[in-house]
Amino acid sequence: MFGKRGNEGFGKAGGAIAPPPPAPAAAAVASSPAVLVEPQRESSRQQVTPPPMQAPQRKRPVRTDEYYDTKQQVFSALIDTIDLSQLSKLDGESAREEIRDIVNDIITIKNFAMSISEQEELLEDICNDVLGYGPLEPLLARDDIADIMVNGAGQTFIEVGGKTIESEIRFRDNAQLLSICQRIVSQVGRRVDESSPICDARLPDGSRVNVIAPPLSIDGPALTIRKFKKDKLTLDQLVRFGAITPEGATVLQIIGRVRCNVIISGGTGSGKTTLLNCLTNYIDRDERVITCEDTAELQLQQPHVVRLETRPPNIEGEGEITMRDLVKNCLRMRPERIIVGEVRGPEVFDLLQAMNTGHDGSMGTIHANTPRECLSRIESMIAMGGFSLPAKTVREIISTSVDVIIQAARLRDGSRRITQITEVIGMEGDVIITQDLMRYEIDGEDAGGRLIGRHMSTGVGKPHFWDRARYFNEEKRLAGALDAMEAKSKE
Repeated sequence: MFGKRGNEGFGKAGGAIAPPPPAPAAAAVASSPAVLVEPQRESSRQQVTPPPMQAPQRKRPVRTDEYYDTKQQVFSALIDTIDLSQLSKLDGESAREEIRDIVNDIITIKNFAMSISEQEELLEDICNDVLGYGPLEPLLARDDIADIMVNGAGQTFIEVGGKTIESEIRFRDNAQLLSICQRIVSQVGRRVDESSPICDARLPDGSRVNVIAPPLSIDGPALTIRKFKKDKLTLDQLVRFGAITPEGATVLQIIGRVRCNVIISGGTGSGKTTLLNCLTNYIDRDERVITCEDTAELQLQQPHVVRLETRPPNIEGEGEITMRDLVKNCLRMRPERIIVGEVRGPEVFDLLQAMNTGHDGSMGTIHANTPRECLSRIESMIAMGGFSLPAKTVREIISTSVDVIIQAARLRDGSRRITQITEVIGMEGDVIITQDLMRYEIDGEDAGGRLIGRHMSTGVGKPHFWDRARYFNEEKRLAGALDAMEAKSKE
């Protein structure tokens, strides 16, 4: 045990952890959710292997005022005893053991009447408050959760298996929730308070975080976390989950390999970033890739990658670095491929220019519900940037820059599918011409409400990027995948 006046024997060395901030006025306590992951139902038309199902989470008792009072006393005694500067020098596991030892001594000295299970719950909660993110820790530890949505201190929702359900996680009050939000955003040099109530950040594992605080959020801070999966999904796994057929996955591999310029289109939560990560697996390892993101979350495995991230303005409103600034600057960094995590504004024009001037194989994502809507949104974004170009000229730039649009969708049953692979062919008059290589057709739903459908070939003989495939010696594999896709569609 160590304290502020007696830590001479404190000589352990380990991986550094971030020093915890001063304790909030009252410590937070949470209940871990008891959620069963709903198993995937197999379609009669399309056999899908469901993702592994995790064991049910142990349900904790509802916290009482007496528990909060006890925890506050123990927490205050801990802060008076422990030396946070020394604690920060320990690795996470060693620091947790030191805290547990001290808390056990405090409970014994103060003679709190607690059962062994209650004491374990208290120890876990206090360790999470000091070393982690308090009540969020049980949710962050679960890899089956895709999103965590905190709507003020008293309400937390999670997405599991494509369905949004309410968790039993609660915060003591909005002050404690805001304190945890500040701890999260401060790790990437940002802040959230009344003067700056909106903030994007990321957790150390790459999970994407958005915070909006009062006065903009009326019922308390709203915290949204897009979880970062420990094991990166691959196209093979997407095939097993039924998001795409093996033949469609082969076509996507070739698209990534032969340096097609790709836009991934889809709604919120449709899997755009996941699909973008999958496609980057097929980039040659000797290519120089530069990524531009608002919040860094892409997981490229190539050795030659430069990751760039935007920066919000400081408290004086200065120092902002926008996505357009990043895209324009990376053109001076000799990139071979440029990957934009999400295209939202006039930076799309700079990305198109890059695609058109020797940076083949560049990629980006955009929010749109169909490939045709994706093209319209690109056109609108260029107009929003103040470019006074004729509509036909803008469309010509788009049609000569973008090769393929991949449409992703989250269906109403919670499943995610790649619904279209669409080529951009060129112009006919004032209209951009596209053709689908593959699309997903819904046939109905089963008794449990799960949609039944299949991926269908559109019967295109040779895609527009056939010459690229031949240049990269991929034409035989492409022809085989398209033929197999068409044969399955006729079954």
